[in-house]
Amino acid sequence: MASLQDLKDVAATATAAPEAPRYEKKVDKLGRAYATGKRKDAVARVWIKPGSGKMTVNGRALDVYFARPVLRMILQQPLVIANRVGQYDLMVSVAGGGLSGQAGAVRHGLAKALTNFEPELRPALKKEGFLTRDSRVVERKKYGRAKARRSFQFSKR
Repeated sequence: MASLQDLKDVAATATAAPEAPRYEKKVDKLGRAYATGKRKDAVARVWIKPGSGKMTVNGRALDVYFARPVLRMILQQPLVIANRVGQYDLMVSVAGGGLSGQAGAVRHGLAKALTNFEPELRPALKKEGFLTRDSRVVERKKYGRAKARRSFQFSKR
């Protein structure tokens, strides 16, 4: 009977399961939200603040830096999903990789910055997969091979 009493005591003192983490607004003293996005070899640092929709990438306008419409569409995806097109000013600093990787890095950083500014947007952006870092990178070259997987040409003689 003593062990039953002990079990009741343990059940009474046990705490409830921990709740899901609460995400809070993270803004600097200038009212900007910051996030880092990565894709392939590219790293993008993204600052967003409420504004008229002005977007600059490495000091240049968005449509000058990312001339291809597909790349601009990739960048706009988090804003379109969150229904916030034209409501935020973006300042982006991106380095490394090519234009496609840089566009993916900016999209990743923008989605993270949006969740820092408005935590209630997180479920919608997470469902679309914008908060997940695409970990695929170029496969390294192996010794005894011409490239990562291609072997040298075979010759019988």
